[in-house]
Amino acid sequence: MKIKKKPIIVSACLLGVSCRFDGSSKPCQKVIELFRQGGVIPLCPEQLGGLRTPRAPSEIKKFSVVTKNGKDVSKNFKKGAEEALSIARLAGVKKAILKSKSPSCGCGRIYDGSFTHTLVKGNGIFAEMCVRNGIEVLTEEDLE
Repeated sequence: MKIKKKPIIVSACLLGVSCRFDGSSKPCQKVIELFRQGGVIPLCPEQLGGLRTPRAPSEIKKFSVVTKNGKDVSKNFKKGAEEALSIARLAGVKKAILKSKSPSCGCGRIYDGSFTHTLVKGNGIFAEMCVRNGIEVLTEEDLE
């Protein structure tokens, strides 16, 4: 059996999968090129947590994830992050390329919960779980 390099996790929306809150995607050519080389596992933690697409936009406010209309979806985000982390562990993933600013996948900067496009220092729920479990997290912005 030939042993290949370790796979990486990527946010599915970066590959053109229409899984973002508004039903769109954010394709990133560099991520698509990596996918074509093999060894990339696409996923969407929000969908893994049971949220449908499209769905209300969500942001992290204090210690909760809330939709623009005030619904607390923290449990969905946590469940999706846990499922995604299980996949990453099973595959032996050591690196992830995740969607910047997302309440699930953002790394380093996320929206502040006011729904005014204000960025603050912080990580999304899945990105934080990755960091705490030794998975290096990059965003598509790091590839530019």
